Amino acid sequence: MSEQIYTNAHIVTADKDFIGTLVVRDGTLAAIDDENVSIPSAEDFEGDFLLPGFVELHTDNLEKHFNPRPGVKWPHSAAVVAHDAQVVAAGITTVYDALSLGDIFEGSHRVKNLNEMVDGIREAREVGALKADHFLHLRCELSFASVLELYESMMDQPDVRLVSIMDHTPGQRQFVDVEKYRFYYMKKYGMSDAEFQEFLTARRADQQKYSEPHRVAILERAHARGHILASHDDATADHVEQSAAANMVIAEFPTTVEAARASHERGLAVLMGGPNVVLGGSHSGNVAARELAEQGVLDIISSDYVPSSLVQAPFALVGEETGLDIPQAINLVSRNPARAAGLDDRGEIAEGLRADFLRVRKTKCLAVVRAAWRAGERIV
Repeated sequence: MSEQIYTNAHIVTADKDFIGTLVVRDGTLAAIDDENVSIPSAEDFEGDFLLPGFVELHTDNLEKHFNPRPGVKWPHSAAVVAHDAQVVAAGITTVYDALSLGDIFEGSHRVKNLNEMVDGIREAREVGALKADHFLHLRCELSFASVLELYESMMDQPDVRLVSIMDHTPGQRQFVDVEKYRFYYMKKYGMSDAEFQEFLTARRADQQKYSEPHRVAILERAHARGHILASHDDATADHVEQSAAANMVIAEFPTTVEAARASHERGLAVLMGGPNVVLGGSHSGNVAARELAEQGVLDIISSDYVPSSLVQAPFALVGEETGLDIPQAINLVSRNPARAAGLDDRGEIAEGLRADFLRVRKTKCLAVVRAAWRAGERIV
């Protein structure tokens, strides 16, 4: 039997926080006490936070490591390992790598790299190179011509645990304001006005042709396989009713207070981005995550495209304006996403759970992960 003791730690459980001691035995959280010990073998946390390992349900970060610069394609296993190192450094011990099945352009990097991303995760796991626990989140772009074919090619892989249903057609959901859509894509891809207008017309035609048939077919297949389902960018109460009727359990990035409140009331866990929290608002001009927290309808924070936002965001939300204390804020990045994803063995500091935990030092303006453990093994 192996045993480790950690003392003088600011321990955060699901409902309280205190200075005390944690005992880990054979990779399991064995005992939690609100007193310090003076055992020589105990590791002194020096008052640092002892938090549950973060559970990340939606990160696009892997894509960046495959194409670190325009025209550069990094070896796939090395890209996965670099991504893994970045997420664990942010305190993420369980990560759902979000893979886009479809894009706004045929033949984009994210589509071309799809199979290599999956292969890279598998290969890195097989050689013991991964520090975090990795699962797959399939993001299905309904208006993409071959999204159903892509989904069917991956739907029976055992690592697939979460499927989100997306439609980024301009004029609705994330981009209700077409001018914001115009600004975003013209800047990103260097389009002229004429090129953008042609692009806009094509996207709307694709939605009319593909979105609803693909939605029906993918939902049918996902339900048959027990995949957990998430909506994406719901903007209205009608969108939410459609999501609830499809037995979705997570509402990713609702764009309005109306949609977030309706999702929360219908039992969908409302997920918003850490960058939205840290920066004080949405880059697309949609609702701010802080506003949802203040209204009591924020359930999960995802790092989205900045892994380190997951350790900064919960501390930024603690306070009188939101009504969140430290345990409630930490639940947004640990217990809540774990339970929404059906993971009952992790996500909080509680006896009998897997020993995924962090040592975090909080200064006035920054939270820093000083160490991380997964199943009792130190990984940072």
